This record gives sequence, C-alpha cells and structure tokens, in this order.
Amino acid sequence: MIDVGGRQIRETLDPEAVRHVLDGSVRTAPRPDSAALHLPDAESREHRGLFRALLLVLDAVALALPTLWLGTPVSQVAVLLVGTLAVLASFGSHRPRISLSALDEAPRHLTRLGLGLLLVAPVAHAMGADLALAVHLLWAVPCFVAGRSLGYALVRGARRRRLVGSPTLVLGGGRLGMDLLTTLDEHPEYGLRGVGFLSSGSPLDEREPLGLMEDLDLVLDTYGVRKVVVAYGPTREAELVGLVRSAAERDIEVYIVPRFFDVGLSPNGPDVEDLWGIPLHRVRRAALRRGVWRVKRVIDVTVSGVSLTLLAPLMALLALAVRISSPGPILFRQPRTGHDGAEISILKFRTLRPAAPVSAAATTGSPRSTMHARQIDVEQRQTRIGNVLRRTSLDELPQLWNILRGDMSLVGPRPEERTYAAQFADSVYGYRDRHRLAVGLTGWAQIHGLRGDTSIEERARFDNSYIEHWSLWRDLVILVRTVAAVNRQAFTAVRSAAR
Repeated sequence: MIDVGGRQIRETLDPEAVRHVLDGSVRTAPRPDSAALHLPDAESREHRGLFRALLLVLDAVALALPTLWLGTPVSQVAVLLVGTLAVLASFGSHRPRISLSALDEAPRHLTRLGLGLLLVAPVAHAMGADLALAVHLLWAVPCFVAGRSLGYALVRGARRRRLVGSPTLVLGGGRLGMDLLTTLDEHPEYGLRGVGFLSSGSPLDEREPLGLMEDLDLVLDTYGVRKVVVAYGPTREAELVGLVRSAAERDIEVYIVPRFFDVGLSPNGPDVEDLWGIPLHRVRRAALRRGVWRVKRVIDVTVSGVSLTLLAPLMALLALAVRISSPGPILFRQPRTGHDGAEISILKFRTLRPAAPVSAAATTGSPRSTMHARQIDVEQRQTRIGNVLRRTSLDELPQLWNILRGDMSLVGPRPEERTYAAQFADSVYGYRDRHRLAVGLTGWAQIHGLRGDTSIEERARFDNSYIEHWSLWRDLVILVRTVAAVNRQAFTAVRSAAR
C-alpha cells in the first residue's frame, strides 16, 4: 500500500502515475512493463465519431438505395432521409453499443423509421408523393438491416484486432466482477478493454485490485477510463450510488449488472446490453450532457424573455401593491444554493415584514423541525398582499430574471436557503446530489405537493429521480402541471377572499 493524499492506495496503481495525476501534469498514466497491468490508450472521441459517421452513411445509403429500381424522385428521397435520420439520431440509434446485432435492433429501428415517415408525410403529400414514399420505405427496410449488419461486422472486426476499444473499469471484486474481467479479455469484439477492478474487500484470486472504492476518481484519471461496469458485491449499495453518480458526471458511460439477472429479473430495452450472457443496464445521464444544457438554456432564455415582456404590466401592478402594503423594499433578495453548490441570489416579491435575526438554534434541529419552524415564522410575518402572492405563486415571477441571467432554469430542483442547505447536506441522504443540475423555478417534487412544510428526504428523492430520468418531455409535463396547480391555487385564493 502507498499513501496518496492521506488515502491508502494499492501498489498496483503505479506510484509515478499517481504523482503526475496529483501534480496535474498529466491525465493518463504511462504504460508499465507488466503485462498484467496493460494500460490501453484511452478511446479517442474520433473513434466514437467515426462509429457514428459510419452508421450514418450506411443508413443514408440504405434508405436511398430503392431509388435504383423504384425511380423515386430525388427530392422526395431527400425529404425522407432528413426525417428518418433525424428521428434515428434523436433516439441515439448511432450511439456506439457494446453488443451489436442488426436483427435484434430491427423492431426498434422499424418503429423509428415509421415515425420519420409520419413526420415528413405532410411535406411529401405537398410534393405529390402520395403512397410512393411509403412503398419506398418498405423496400428500404431490408436494405437498412443489411447495411447495419455490414457496419456492425466492420466494427466487430476492428474490435477483435484491438484497433478500437474503451478502457473499462469494473467496480466490485466478487465472483461476478472477476467473471466480467475474464469476459472482457476473452471477447474483444465487445470493444471493452479491462484495465482492472476496484474492491473494498479481499480479492478472490491472484488478481489485485487497482485500489479501494473511494479511489475511483484517481483511477479514472490515471487509466483514462471511458466505461465503468458496476458488479454487485460486498460493497453497500448506498456507497455505490455515490460512486456511480460521480462517474456519470465525468462523461463516462456507466453500466450496472442487475441483481438476480440469472433468474430472469433483468430489464429490457435499448439501454440494456448483453455481454456474453451478462446483462448490462446503461445508466442514463441525459440531464448531465453538455448538449442538453445548451438546449435547456435556449428554452430558458426564450421562455423567460418572452414571459418578462408579456407580464411586465402585471408585475408593475404587483410591485405597487407590495410597496403600499408595508414598509420595506419591493423585491426580496435571498442567497440560495444553486448548481454544484454555487451561491445565487434569487428574487421574489416581498411577502413578509422585516424579520428578526435568526438564531443558530433555529437551524440545528432535524430537517422536519427546521422546516416546521420556518413555516411558523413565515405565517407570523406574512402581509395581507403577501398571503395572496404566496398562495398564487405570483411572488416567484421576478425569478424569471434569474432564469434569463442563467442563475436558474425553468425546471429543476428548487434552490434552498444557504443555511438550511448546509444542514440538510450533512443530514439528508442524497441531498448533495440534487445540486448536480441547475436549480429551477418549479420541479418534479413541487408538482407532487412537496413544498413548504414537507419532508426534505422526499424532496431529495424526487429531485434525484428527476435528474436520473430527465427528458424534454418531462420538463414540458412539469411546466403544464405547474400552470394547472397555480391556476387551482389562484382560484382557491380568490374564492377564499370573496368569502
């Protein structure tokens, strides 16, 4: 064992490489002489790009090929190609998979090709295509499967000759972890090059782990790991969750072997790979991808900018009402915890009278008692107009400016006050992980009624569930349900005021 930054690392992790990593002078380790510790070159992004480009070209050729005997006009074929290839790309059909089988994937691709045809049908009809394009696509389906088979054969051949491959780390030193390492070595056609494994327990054979589970980040950097396979073993699941999320945030593909897969209890679908009889479930990390951030940011800027413009007269009236209701500023600024724990200052219409200084004792209880005490304080200091604003959520409108600035997003985990966030991070499981994504004006937890004096544990669970299963459609669902909930609250508030 050697000591690195206060941590004990096994000597199989090259000390020279460790020193370079800690110094920040290099990101990958030099190759040692030992054959048992072969360090493959990290798979370059160009290899993955070539894989996608190869499949894209083959798909385009296959979809256009029936033109040779059907005589379909080139303009109509071009429209079909744009629609179908766009749908295939949106579903990740050109993503480099581990197990390659054109026939197994054919049902999924057939559905996607049909969706592409439906999308371009109005344009095709305007061009006078009628049913000709549908007939063309029917002929193109076998060509598509044949083209995929050819492309997969080329990729498998390159993998067998070890021309391409992803450095892969196994988490878990049990029997399954050892079987995975052996399989990676004996079947290079899957494109995974095993660099070793991490384990907190004793090894089952002569193979030594590269380190302990807590050394994951260091090993990922040192060995240029591109894929991680989690094999259940003696490590507690709570510890593995943090490790998996840490790896997923680093643009590394993470796969998990489902428990009890050998008795048929394993998921199916496009995110499941087959590694020589062992199912691997790919961890979705759509919300953490940079491309997704850009898309969300464009939507945030557009919606917040338009909303601020349209709602400006209403916000001016609300500002006047707040000013008249009680002494104090119109807007309330409060430091809160944002993306990756950064401090942001959110804006609200002031709904409370000035507060007395908060004692330390008020923020040192349990999460439940802390939230309850805060709720009581709010009720005691709330103004009459503030009550209406809070019940209708109109006090949140100034946060559209926070969204436009980039402090927040339309949808995401709600930002917590800095003091409370620090307390909950130490006492609530998974609370830190909810800050992996930009905070939002509304969120998955809020539309399920988890706001105000409600369970922080349940909020963290819903927020992390949102991040793990993010999609643009889910964001739209949350926004629609938020508008519906706000309208119900506004109706209830108006009816109560009328009484």
